[in-house]
Amino acid sequence: MTLHDDGRPHAAAALDGQSSCIAEARRLATGFLSRMRTEYRTPVSQRAVELTQLVVSELVTNARKYASGPILLDLRIADDLVEVQVWDSDPALPAVRAADASRVGQHGLEIVEAVCQSVEAVRETVGKRMTARLALADPSGNDSARLW
Repeated sequence: MTLHDDGRPHAAAALDGQSSCIAEARRLATGFLSRMRTEYRTPVSQRAVELTQLVVSELVTNARKYASGPILLDLRIADDLVEVQVWDSDPALPAVRAADASRVGQHGLEIVEAVCQSVEAVRETVGKRMTARLALADPSGNDSARLW
C-alpha cells in the first residue's frame, strides 16, 4: 500500500491475466480494506469487504475473459467509498445486457451495477478502465468491524 498523488492510501497490482490472478486480486482487496481498518482507522463494514471481493472478482474475470495481456488493479478510499479500478487492453466498452432469467452466465456487470453506488467505463489511449465505487458502511446499520 502506498499513498496516491492525492495523498490517499491505495493498493495497486499488475496482474498477469492467468486464472490465478482473480484470487490474487480478491486477496489484495481484502488485505487493503483490512489495513485501512487497522492502520488508518477507516470504518469498513464486513458487507463492504464481501462486496468489494465480488466486484473485484467480476471485473478482473471480465478483463481476463475479453482482453489479452496484463490487467491493472487499483484500490483506494474516496470519502465513504472504496473505489475499484480495473484496466485492461481491450478498448471495447462493456454493455449491461437486458435482464433475462433464462440466460446462463454473463450477469457479472449486472451484479456489479446492482451492488455499487456507481460504475463507469472509460476508453483510454490503450484499452479501457472500469471504475466501481462501493459504500464502506452497511446501509442496514450492521457495521461489523471483523474480517473473516
